[in-house]
Amino acid sequence: MLKGHEILDGKVVLAERKPAPVLVFAAPDDEEKKRLQTEFGIDEHTLASALDPDEPSRLEFSERFSALIINIPKNFMGKGQLLFKVASMGIFLYPDRLLVVISEDIPVFSGRYFHAVKDLPDLFLKVIAAAVHHYLEHLKVINMITDEIETKIASSMENKYLLNLFSLEKSLVYYLNALSSNGLVLDKMRSQAVRLGLSAGGPDLLDDIIIENSQCQRQAEIQSNILASLIGARASIVSNNLNRLMKELNAIVVAVMVPGFFASVGGMSEWSMMTKHLDWRLSYAVFLAIMFAMGALTYLGVRKLERR
Repeated sequence: MLKGHEILDGKVVLAERKPAPVLVFAAPDDEEKKRLQTEFGIDEHTLASALDPDEPSRLEFSERFSALIINIPKNFMGKGQLLFKVASMGIFLYPDRLLVVISEDIPVFSGRYFHAVKDLPDLFLKVIAAAVHHYLEHLKVINMITDEIETKIASSMENKYLLNLFSLEKSLVYYLNALSSNGLVLDKMRSQAVRLGLSAGGPDLLDDIIIENSQCQRQAEIQSNILASLIGARASIVSNNLNRLMKELNAIVVAVMVPGFFASVGGMSEWSMMTKHLDWRLSYAVFLAIMFAMGALTYLGVRKLERR
């Protein structure tokens, strides 16, 4: 899917004129890929890298453009597993045009960074800034989900919440790898600021992006360490909850077996003969009371032994 944009009054809006100075290729089809190669001079390998989620971040220069492959967080749909993944985005800066190539249709120019865009190099940096800030938002969501799972897993005997923690930890590993890769490229960009043609204020914005990326990486490391500790602790809690339930069931089974044993040995016919001088309603009420008392005493006795 191809969308054309332009910078108008400091904002990125859908372009009314053609050719649009800003083009976004979201999940490009074969025809659009061919156009990217022939018209814009992007080679097949670089184009494939921009669409490959496993591709590490990198910065390259050619005669026609500067190419940045950066890892971004994928949109989280909240269905199925709690797994946050990453994707690759290709940003190609030409003297008179900016191209964004991405594997899925997401709003590239949404958020607080796109209200005072100066020019194409400034937009180039702000796309990166928005991607890094997206990580921070996802890390906050992961932290909220972790807190919610903590409250549920304390009394749960299911593996569902434990598996959710495993998925979140796996997500943080993805994020750590992506943020680390992005950090290396951002450092390279700082040394190539002149070659990138950054406008006034561009190096300062790039420094802010590097700082925020480092903060995201540090936060992801902390959350990953916390989750690793939680998984071990919560596995023990789930096992302990299951053991407590088994002990409770064991006490109930024994409490039922003991009066049942005496009832089967004595038999109802013997009890009827022993209490034939009593009204049958009173006789059976006494029998049930004795059985209940035996069961209760047995249950309490078993529970007391289990606590030792």
